[in-house]
Amino acid sequence: MGVTDVPETPLAREHATQQHSYSGIKNKRHGINNISSKVINNDVNDDTLQLDIHNAQDNLVVEAAVAIVINGIHYAVLMASPSQLEYLAIGFLFSEGLIQHSHELLDWEVTQLTDNANFYKFSDHSNDDINASKLVEQLQDYDIYVVELELNQRCHQRIQDQKRQLSGRTGCGMCGITGLTQALPDLSSYAKNKPQHNQQDNSQITTYMPTLDYLLNIRAKIDAAQYTHQLTGAVHAAATLHHEQLQLFEDVGRHNALDKLIGWKLRHKADIECVVMTSRLSIELVQKSIRIQIPWLVGMSAPTSTAVRVAQRYGLGLAGFLRDNRVTYYSGF
Repeated sequence: MGVTDVPETPLAREHATQQHSYSGIKNKRHGINNISSKVINNDVNDDTLQLDIHNAQDNLVVEAAVAIVINGIHYAVLMASPSQLEYLAIGFLFSEGLIQHSHELLDWEVTQLTDNANFYKFSDHSNDDINASKLVEQLQDYDIYVVELELNQRCHQRIQDQKRQLSGRTGCGMCGITGLTQALPDLSSYAKNKPQHNQQDNSQITTYMPTLDYLLNIRAKIDAAQYTHQLTGAVHAAATLHHEQLQLFEDVGRHNALDKLIGWKLRHKADIECVVMTSRLSIELVQKSIRIQIPWLVGMSAPTSTAVRVAQRYGLGLAGFLRDNRVTYYSGF
């Protein structure tokens, strides 16, 4: 099942850069070539500083437009890293409430739009040579992928009921959502097997709580394995330990990284206890985790207050600031 009409896709590309810095301030990520220096006067404290200019080649992460087409319906456009797109599609469909199990996805095909024929095939203006030519020219600067998905008839009816157009931007998993009921869904059915939050003492009891040693072990494994982030400094990751093996999913969007992990979990029917994100914990990450019934969500940065309140309400363990040999628990303790 599944066809991928995609050449080997780079997740990062080299670009020429010019870095300006004062003497004594170095950027370890840059190789240094063709150094030139200028001496300038600092009017604030009357010190003389040397301005160094470094010409270098830097690696930048690839950010692609991924069009999700479900049973012929153009459903969404995600800005994402062009890797593990099958997992991204499955996780996205689950997070949207369109599928409940991976077997509901009957078939899939990924096509990268690299030539005029592919552009015309997926263009709404394929019969209009002038408009189609303009569209092809307009899109030449972008990396574009089309993920065509075939779902069973029951899922197709859900799409018809929920049909909408979504342009998902890199930084926000909610951009483009219309209607408060879609943005702020009732998640009680997903949390029916979770312990309820104790409103009196602001605490709750769970059957599992990850220790600091356990979380620091995952953090160390992530730091060693997150190659694309080491190369570019511009991607997030969602990771879990499964049978003592690290499963890592990187993307320019933190919500996409989590969707990829969710898609992997569904495809492999894997039971996982804890997911670690390299980002802050915002509400859409909490909503996705509650839907897939992950017991613990841990971030390397802070959660939002809304994320904590929703996690408490639906029994999700939440922790943040996993760094410098410490972690802060916000719920589940």
